[in-house]
Amino acid sequence: MHLYNAWLPPPVAEETKREKEAFAGVVKSVKESYNPDDPESVYSTLKWVSVIDLFVKAKSELSIEDVTAIVKVGLELFQISENKLHAQVRWGNILVKLLNKYRKKLSVEVQWRPLYNILIHTHFTRNTGPEGWRLRQRHFETVTSLVRSCRRFFPSGSAFEIWSEFRALLENPWHNASFEGAGFVRLFLPTNIENQDFFQYEWMRICLDHWGSIPNCQFWNSQWASVTARVIKSYNSIDWERFLPDLFNIYLNMFEVPVANGSGSYPFSVDVPRNTRFLFANRTATPSKAIAKSIVYLLKPGSSAQRHFEKLANLLEQYYHPSNGGRWTYSLERFLFHLVNSFQKRLQYEQLNKDVSEQSELFMEESDRVSFVNTVLKLIDRGQYSKNDQLSETVAATTSILSYVEPSLVLPFLASRFHMALETMTATHQLKSAVTSIAFAGRSLFFTALSAFPMDSTSVSGPDSYADLLTISLSNALLGMDANDPPKTLATMQLIGSLFSSMSTVDDNINEGSLIPSFRFSEWLDEFLCRLFSLLQHLEPSSVLNEGIYSPASSGTFLVEDGPYYFCMLEILLGRLSDPLYKQALKKISKFVTTNIFPGAIAEVGLLCCACVHSNPQEAVVQLIRPILESVVSSFKATPTTGFGSRATSYASSSRKEKSTLSPALETAIEYQLKVLSVAISYGGPALLRYKEQFKEVIVSAFDSTSWKVNGAGDHVLRSLLGSLVHYYPIDQYKCVTNHFIAASLEEWIDRKDFSLDKPVMGPKWHVPIEDEIDFANDLLKLHFESALDDLLTICQSKIHSDPGDEKDHLKVTLLRVDSSLQGVLSCLPDFRPSSENGMAKEAGCSPFMIAGATGSCVGSSELRQKAADVIHETCKYLLKEKSDDSILLLLLIRVMDTLGNYGSSEYEEWSNHRQAWKLESTAIVEPPTNFIVSSHSKGKRRPRWALIDKAYMHNTWRSSQSSYHLFRTSGNIFPSDHVILLMDDLLDLSLHSYESVRRLAAKAILKMMKRWPSTISKCVLTLAENFTFIPNCSQAFNCGITFRKLLLLNIDDRKALSSFLLGILFSSHHESQKAQKAITELFVKYNIHFAGLSRSIFGPPGNHADGTDFEDLVAEIGSMSFDSTNLHWRYNLMANRVLLLLAMSSRNDPNVPSKVVSEIAGHFLKNLKSQLPQTRILAISALNTLLKESPYKFSAENSSNDHLQGDTKSSLEEALSGIFQEEGFFSETLNSLSHVHIITDVDSAASRGHYGSSSLQSFADKSITRFYFDFSASWPRTPSWISLFGSDTFYSNFARIFKRLIQECGMPVLLALRNAIEEFVDAKERSKQCVAAEAFAGVLHSDVFGVSEAWDSWMMVQLQNIIHAPSVESIPEWTACIRYAVTGKGKSGTRAPLLRHKVIDCLIKPLPQAVTTSVVAKRYTFLSAVLIEVSPPRMPEIEILFHYNLLEELLSNMSHSSAQVREAIGVTLSVLCSNLRLCASFGNDHLHEGGASSSDVKAAGCWDQYLVKRASELVTKIQNVSASETLEIPSDKISENGMSSDHSKDDIKWMETLFHFIISSLKSGRSSVLLDVIVELLYPVISLQETSNKDLSNLAKAAFELLKWRVSPEPHLRKAVPIILSLANDSNWRTRSATLTFLRSFMYRHAFILSNMDKQQIWQAVEKLLTDNQLEVREHAAAVLAGLMKSGDEDLIEGFRQRAYEQANAILKKRKNRSMVSTLPVASVHGSILALAACVLSVPYDMPSWLPEHVTLLARFVSEPSPLKSTVTKAIAEFRRTHADTWNVQKDSFTEEQLEVLADTSSSSSYFA
Repeated sequence: MHLYNAWLPPPVAEETKREKEAFAGVVKSVKESYNPDDPESVYSTLKWVSVIDLFVKAKSELSIEDVTAIVKVGLELFQISENKLHAQVRWGNILVKLLNKYRKKLSVEVQWRPLYNILIHTHFTRNTGPEGWRLRQRHFETVTSLVRSCRRFFPSGSAFEIWSEFRALLENPWHNASFEGAGFVRLFLPTNIENQDFFQYEWMRICLDHWGSIPNCQFWNSQWASVTARVIKSYNSIDWERFLPDLFNIYLNMFEVPVANGSGSYPFSVDVPRNTRFLFANRTATPSKAIAKSIVYLLKPGSSAQRHFEKLANLLEQYYHPSNGGRWTYSLERFLFHLVNSFQKRLQYEQLNKDVSEQSELFMEESDRVSFVNTVLKLIDRGQYSKNDQLSETVAATTSILSYVEPSLVLPFLASRFHMALETMTATHQLKSAVTSIAFAGRSLFFTALSAFPMDSTSVSGPDSYADLLTISLSNALLGMDANDPPKTLATMQLIGSLFSSMSTVDDNINEGSLIPSFRFSEWLDEFLCRLFSLLQHLEPSSVLNEGIYSPASSGTFLVEDGPYYFCMLEILLGRLSDPLYKQALKKISKFVTTNIFPGAIAEVGLLCCACVHSNPQEAVVQLIRPILESVVSSFKATPTTGFGSRATSYASSSRKEKSTLSPALETAIEYQLKVLSVAISYGGPALLRYKEQFKEVIVSAFDSTSWKVNGAGDHVLRSLLGSLVHYYPIDQYKCVTNHFIAASLEEWIDRKDFSLDKPVMGPKWHVPIEDEIDFANDLLKLHFESALDDLLTICQSKIHSDPGDEKDHLKVTLLRVDSSLQGVLSCLPDFRPSSENGMAKEAGCSPFMIAGATGSCVGSSELRQKAADVIHETCKYLLKEKSDDSILLLLLIRVMDTLGNYGSSEYEEWSNHRQAWKLESTAIVEPPTNFIVSSHSKGKRRPRWALIDKAYMHNTWRSSQSSYHLFRTSGNIFPSDHVILLMDDLLDLSLHSYESVRRLAAKAILKMMKRWPSTISKCVLTLAENFTFIPNCSQAFNCGITFRKLLLLNIDDRKALSSFLLGILFSSHHESQKAQKAITELFVKYNIHFAGLSRSIFGPPGNHADGTDFEDLVAEIGSMSFDSTNLHWRYNLMANRVLLLLAMSSRNDPNVPSKVVSEIAGHFLKNLKSQLPQTRILAISALNTLLKESPYKFSAENSSNDHLQGDTKSSLEEALSGIFQEEGFFSETLNSLSHVHIITDVDSAASRGHYGSSSLQSFADKSITRFYFDFSASWPRTPSWISLFGSDTFYSNFARIFKRLIQECGMPVLLALRNAIEEFVDAKERSKQCVAAEAFAGVLHSDVFGVSEAWDSWMMVQLQNIIHAPSVESIPEWTACIRYAVTGKGKSGTRAPLLRHKVIDCLIKPLPQAVTTSVVAKRYTFLSAVLIEVSPPRMPEIEILFHYNLLEELLSNMSHSSAQVREAIGVTLSVLCSNLRLCASFGNDHLHEGGASSSDVKAAGCWDQYLVKRASELVTKIQNVSASETLEIPSDKISENGMSSDHSKDDIKWMETLFHFIISSLKSGRSSVLLDVIVELLYPVISLQETSNKDLSNLAKAAFELLKWRVSPEPHLRKAVPIILSLANDSNWRTRSATLTFLRSFMYRHAFILSNMDKQQIWQAVEKLLTDNQLEVREHAAAVLAGLMKSGDEDLIEGFRQRAYEQANAILKKRKNRSMVSTLPVASVHGSILALAACVLSVPYDMPSWLPEHVTLLARFVSEPSPLKSTVTKAIAEFRRTHADTWNVQKDSFTEEQLEVLADTSSSSSYFA
């Protein structure tokens, strides 16, 4: 049994035992209501879903057989209800909950294939049903989470099937199918025990190869990271050691942080299509969780993973520092959190299984734990005082968890940090962080102090220093309470609450076992209360109080608003005090409360009293409540009264002549005291009975008062009093019951997972009302509920007031009394009895039972509720007639109706808004499951008893709101009682009221009722829809809109309701006002988004419906509205069209609907393509894309054998359509009107461009109507676009797709009709017409119908040649896209070539005539690159390979082309072409090398890679010589003697530019992984040509350089790269040396884990050598690089360098002493030594390692050197001072006196005259 259920109030807990059999009954009913042969029966099971959910949420004890049965039924239902998305979402969600909750106990087997098919069928094929995108999105989320939950139940062998299924998608990494493949692998691949054999070393290697194939793509990284993380966690058997360097290198590079002043994000990332990104969502950019999980589970005894992890931490720690924040802080913060979280989970698992598991030799040992904690502490140390709140909070929480694991490491660190924060008060946020971290680790401090861990004497002196730390923090906590600094005050209160939650009692006996020896709690308590009172006196309310009934009981200062710490702290503190201390506190509090009045702090003072009463009601009621009561009674003595509070008849005749009012001061005082009283008595219970009469008197006087504020305060008191009499609530919640086994002074905390009924844990004591309390409550109800109802009737029936003002006041007070009585007893007043078909329901005894729950004991009777409903109905009629403009009365009335009709909803609201729910998750009161301090390990987190009681109390509140909520859903013959229906009708009238506030509240109440009684929905829809069409008043229409919007989410099933709703909206165009129009549009969009299809009954034959609204008639009526000819507003035209489309799609497969309906609708949309309204055109495009499906004329491999199709396969739509498009000029009109959708701006702002036209064309609402959300996830283009030449996206693939579909649907006649239109538009001048022509042409070329090849020969080829040769430039992007569309591969991964691909290629490869402009040449290359991108390299046929080689030869010979534009196009095309060839060769089908083709020219082209590299290295030296000679300005005739003419050198530069374009394009496109060997060898030209006299060349070199800095090269290429870089570091040109240094910094960081030690040493030596370079800039640059390298974590190299630097500098100083040697040393070498020292000093900006003082001092001694040397010294020392300023007070102790003097000398500025 769950702890919360065992701890329910005794009467309720007894009832919960019946829940098991109730659930069994539910399972039985589900099976009965579902019939496997009738798929429609799924809908009848849906009502049970929420009932099953109820049992899950109630944490009931269910038998595992029943759960298994329901899971099996659920899975079966899920699989057969294909296309019923709504049903799948509901069942899917409940299955996920059940599978996750019972995952360890269930034994079921789930097949993966059906789930995959559902996913593919609904989201990855062009089968767009009518459902709205919101529903599709929820459906996708449901299916994916269901797959995740089912993964552990996949049978053995499924991992192999899944991998082989999706492996094919991953073949071509430059196709979007590979992204989907990775997403599916991540989603489906199971890592359970059954599939263990599949995951071997070999698989992991393949996996890493795939991972590396697309560099720098966040989506790709996160998919693979999460797959590998799961494998690493589940399988220890793989030998992970060999993968560690690669894995850690990947992890390091996934954090996008700025390296060496670079940017902090990928300079180019591969573009993943939006839909794929959305479907396989990866929430954060960096998959921190997966990385952390992998690292934690890779750690094993004897593994090198720990060493790698330390290195990773060294590299990342600097980015945690507060001064180094940025976009990356979030992912680093998550990384830290998940590291500690996974670590804790792993330890917990290992501690609980250490004796049983056979793998225990792989478990972490103590040394592993220590080194892990040490490494994480580095990150914590940096992030502790971060300015980012989230990071500092995470740091405090992780510190707390680790302090239970390794207290001897963590606590000294904590203590020293706390003292430091107290001493250096420079930054106030530090103190808050320090206090929070002590609060979080309070309990581990207690444990450690008690278990007498030896303190490490160096860090904090003194034997009992943990106890001292607690003493200091408690006394400092008093100073922390400050009204002007809310965050600090709340942190302090959290600290006090946390510390006292661990102590069992607080008293002054100083005995051995006390927690904090020699601490006087009584003095502390006095001081604490003084501080608290002064805090309360200085509080300022945060908002201006709003008048009227809604003014809250609280004034809401930060103590109450910003979190529960204040009340919690008071409750804990007062609950733990020993008797004498409690009395001492009570005296002071009582004196304070009775002598002061703070209207600004009502809630705060009230809660203070409430905590006193809760802790000890008997004492507190006498000391606190009595004085307040007495003072209120005496205040009321002299005040004027109205007499409304008692009987109505006494003054009916005498009308009051003069109005007497209260003085403002007295009014405020009374209001304050009453409200404090109302909060204070919340938990009074039986102790209040002795002041029964006073309470009655006070409440009556309050309602009698003339002041509305006082009436309102009386309402609070009555509510609170009723609640504290009849409700269940825990008492003695904060007293300590069980002491810890270590010491009696600690409280034992409880783990709710480890709870069972045999081990008695002291449950809470509940307040169960006694007889006297119930009698008193019934008295109060008679006084203020029944009599108030009688008053209401009298007022409404016999008008007793002549003065309307009096009448209003009387009504107000009376309604207020009714309201507060109802709010007080809540669901303790029994609910209405529901009616059933045969009269009233049978006796209550046999009502079905679901779950137990009650707010308190029963009072009153259900007749009382019925009487109230009748009276309120009368009142409502009266008010609407007489006082319909009085919003206060109406709002009160609606609140009463809401409470009457919605039984239990107030409890539900209280539960959902529960303020204290989140404090239980606060780390301050959680003891983690692994506790190594006292070595007790538990199954779950342990929490203090009071916190769990709090949860149990909230659980009971929730149960009481739900216990009778679903009872009437389940049996078909129970209907809402007549009283409910009366109330509902009244509310419907009120929801059409002219005041918005009234409408809003009424609509909320109706909604709650409808959710509970679904049978009332269609009636409401009818009422509201009629109002829609006939009410002229706009605001009411607006309100209908709001109510409707909620309704739609509950499906409309009734045909009459549906048609009246749709027509109601479409005929509402006469509402003029903008507000109404906005509401109607919003309502319509919501309807679209959530549309879930129509139920079968709507299409049924018309005979059985009396109302006769036939489906066809509805279609016809709406169709008539949707033509342009009607003079409707365009948005209504659009809405009518959209409804038509929804109806067509819903009815498409229904047998009852004649097929002509659908074909007529399709024809209608085809006509709409030439509509005058742009929005309607766009909708027509979406519509045709979904309606044209059958494509009988398409040529496919299967039916190519028979020459022509048989005649019978005509499409059902063909007749309707062919009549339309064969009209004269139809297509040219259509193309013309479509061209208006293309808005082409002067500046092609591709960024702001949406999916359709420019963003100005459509508002968001229109987009939602015109577009289906998923245009289909495989939307074109199917390959990533990254080429700038392709221009902006003015080519709309949906337009192209329509033409393609039309041709496939109706065959050649379309082609003939289209031909003239296309020929006319291709030559048009306007660009927008060219766009449309391109789209139509693309559709034709890609259509693959019979007869298209003949058409190609007759006219299309000529057209294409004209397009290629046309001189116009601006429409190149559209035609490029057109060609790209035409050659796009068919099939999921684009491997099947379309019919005309090779003909298009032949047409493009033909050489151009001689006399064409360069722009045409560039255009042709752009077209070619578009073709190459779409070719699928792994499966290229021979003809395509040949085409590649021929083109390659042409490109290589044209690399020095004279036009820059052409050179860029050649570079891009070359990069695509070469990468295609490489990928093709890697699949082993590069069969041209065996001969077969004319081999000589292919051979030449075959070794293109050597050719490029060789030619480049030759040209670099030439170019450098030329630019050197140009700078020297040698007369020109001398050059020619050297054999270098300037023309040649220009050609060389052009060739080089093309090469750089090639490099940039390879890196940007993500294709570089197959070209790496070439790119690495081209490092030399890129780095050495950074600065040349030719600006264009250098800019390209710099662009390539920026991209290369981010590229990680794997092992074989690294071996080539290092020697190239080393040779560059010795280059003769100093600019090249400097550029190499810049590159090295990133290079070393990117390859930190995979560079061999040999390479690292060589690089260090090269950089050190540059310290003494003869160029000053290079020397300084080298020092900066070294300072960076010293953070990289290669200890031996760093250590050696530091020693050398120190020794050399020392030697120089010694030589200086002997004056004779001075002149011999060159400046460069002295400067080098100084720079080496400076690099050492600057490499540790915030720490003070033991070697630092010596180094700094030695550096300071060089301050008297000449100029460049001196400035180096002063800069370095100034920087050292700046970074150590914060903690200098502590750190200066590391220096000796003498060293400090030397340092002081440098900082005093040297004299002006010196």
